[in-house]
Amino acid sequence: MNKTPAGLDSDLRQMILQTVSRLKDSLLTKEKISEFDRKEIFPEEIIKKLLAEDIGLQLLFIPEQYGGLGGGARDCCEVTAKMAEICLGIATAFFAIQLGADPIIVAGSEKQKQKWLDKIATKKNLVAYAVTEAGAGSNLAAIKTKAEPVFNSVGKIESYIINGTKQFISTGKYADFITILANTPEGPSFFIAEKKSAGFNAGKGEKKHGIKASNTSPLTFDNVKVPAENLIGNIAGQGLKQANKVFGYTRLMVAAMAYGAGTKAMRIAVDYAKQRVQFGSLLSEKQGYTHKLIIPNIVKLAAAKAYIDSLAYLIDLQNNAENLHVEGSIIKYFASETANKAADDAMQALGGYGYISEFEAEKIKRDIKITCIYEGTSEIQQNIISAFRWKKTWKTKGGFYKDIAKKMSAKKMLEKDCGSFYYALCANILNRLIQEAHKNRLTKNQYIMFLIADIITYLEIGASLAEKTLNLYKTDNKKAEKSALISKIFASETAMITANNTIKIIKGSGFFDNSKADEILKEISYNKLFDASENIIKNTDKLADIIFERNRK
Repeated sequence: MNKTPAGLDSDLRQMILQTVSRLKDSLLTKEKISEFDRKEIFPEEIIKKLLAEDIGLQLLFIPEQYGGLGGGARDCCEVTAKMAEICLGIATAFFAIQLGADPIIVAGSEKQKQKWLDKIATKKNLVAYAVTEAGAGSNLAAIKTKAEPVFNSVGKIESYIINGTKQFISTGKYADFITILANTPEGPSFFIAEKKSAGFNAGKGEKKHGIKASNTSPLTFDNVKVPAENLIGNIAGQGLKQANKVFGYTRLMVAAMAYGAGTKAMRIAVDYAKQRVQFGSLLSEKQGYTHKLIIPNIVKLAAAKAYIDSLAYLIDLQNNAENLHVEGSIIKYFASETANKAADDAMQALGGYGYISEFEAEKIKRDIKITCIYEGTSEIQQNIISAFRWKKTWKTKGGFYKDIAKKMSAKKMLEKDCGSFYYALCANILNRLIQEAHKNRLTKNQYIMFLIADIITYLEIGASLAEKTLNLYKTDNKKAEKSALISKIFASETAMITANNTIKIIKGSGFFDNSKADEILKEISYNKLFDASENIIKNTDKLADIIFERNRK
């Protein structure tokens, strides 16, 4: 019996997406967004209107039994991406509410869920997630904020006293309550602290490079008394486990934000190219424009979307994100870096106009950089990806990537000509690289692990794109041929990343002599990687015809 994935039906999801789209004509017009950015305004009143009964966007992520709609990861991804297309700062403010609620949704007691989720659902409460500290960053085990238990006369804990400072907290200054990670004698634990608590102080909002419509503030807790009943889950020392349960999900949401903003940037550049005449012809006709600044980004954004959809479906299928934190890191890393490059190239594509606020590209570029930083920097994600996939590969004796290679080299996959042969080749090469890194203790070299992380990321995302393409062909979807073209181009990119990083590891590490290095390269069929570039310019031309709606006879 097939399990039904969590989430809304497609009609309700589309209705919510249409509601978000209409915000561009009312609450979140281009003029208002520009003003928020220019004057660095956190539009608290407008954010709360998004939570009001007639819109109620926060109901999307709240379970039905607590007054919400019970939307799944796929629903939240679509809405988050759509919000980011309008403004990444506003999307960040909205995401902060969801992020702050996650510890309660995942680990809260029934009583805690009833009380605090209702405050979000019906009382328009804003929430902040207070974990990061100046000296700890993404290393949650290094936090210094303390929660000391206070005992009553019979030796029972009646409250906790919290002391410490949190840094870079989204919506921190405006949140009605905060989910905060603090050290108890049993270990890190999540608590709920209210804004009105004595000793709680939200500092001045940070002056930021981008996302200026969001608030980012330091929070200070000076002997803040929190009732024992506000210990999330009612068991101390579970904070790191609780945080790890949602990383796959929260990092997926950041990927969705990056995707939405990056897609908007590319849309601006494509529309501009269809109208801008330079040296006698439209920019959309010039390979120097299309093949350098547009098509590579559109291909990688499409690959990111395939993986976003796949991961969101997996989360909905098991109704939680446990055991998917590596996948969360993969898509967060890839989508954020891809979107950042897309925004940069969109600015370049518009020339002088790209530097002017009216054309929006420069704002998107300023905003989008944060997706490479918050919820764990790209380098943190590379650490996670390489370390956990190395262990997985070793534990399965290479079975993990052998399975991917087998899927990609299946007859039904190869028949669709979507580059799957090269995904299979890269999977087999990756297995050997991890084997050599483990055997020769190269895993202690962080840069080598970063190189491996990049191969892992491109391969797993490419395999997801190829599988999406195959599924489109199964349903005779008209989008299948376009998807196959995108997958083939991305396979070439994956092969080149694999080739470049392999040669750095085998030849550049200095560990293998020339004879051994050449032997390894021959055994893994290294030279076949370059065959993936066959017809790459021709295929890019074909995709450009589709994207720019060029008529070719």
